[in-house]
Amino acid sequence: MKDINTIIWDWNGTLLNDIGICIEAINTMLERRNHPTISRPEYLEIFTFPVKDYYVKAGFDFTIESFDDIAIEFMDLYFQKLKYALVFPGAFKVLNTLKQNNFYQIMISAMEHDSLVKSVKEKEFYQYFDFIAGINDHFAGGKIENARNTVRKLNIDPERTLLIGDTIHDYEVAGELRIQCVLISHGHQSASLLERLDCTIVNGIEEIPGFLGIDINTLQYQDLKII
Repeated sequence: MKDINTIIWDWNGTLLNDIGICIEAINTMLERRNHPTISRPEYLEIFTFPVKDYYVKAGFDFTIESFDDIAIEFMDLYFQKLKYALVFPGAFKVLNTLKQNNFYQIMISAMEHDSLVKSVKEKEFYQYFDFIAGINDHFAGGKIENARNTVRKLNIDPERTLLIGDTIHDYEVAGELRIQCVLISHGHQSASLLERLDCTIVNGIEEIPGFLGIDINTLQYQDLKII
């Protein structure tokens, strides 16, 4: 991938390993309703956007409860557990590598903006980003429009931009923006789902610099937080 100067990062499932707490939260909700819980492999196969479709696949009935009520209940449980979520191994290393190589780094997420910024700061990633854009509510919608507005606002050149995410929806966002995309298979959807796409799939974050022609071993490690 030549001539890339801008990286758009997803947060949840790409840099932040919150898959476990998402499964715990949804299973708590299912247990409250006496529904069968889901395993991690099942979660990776049924998670999708829009998240309303995912809730249906998980066993929720919107003829009985409203989507808003279920989404709010989930977010309450999620934020109770968020402090326990770790970032993926290599994440600090890679972001610092790209920063030292003068890449413009943006985060665009379907997470509510203030909660997103708080989470990024708590995990000590904030200093790596030139711009962060979340959405206006907790219903995980509107990521395409958010990305489109951000690219327009920052006057980003699509031909020199790469989006890095972990879901089919991230691939769809990249397609709408007409930018290149790399998906990491350690996130919220299974590798088997991602491999159906016409997209580069990698197993971990530390593979990213190689795609950009950067030798990660040239980094000055004393300036680096490594996990």
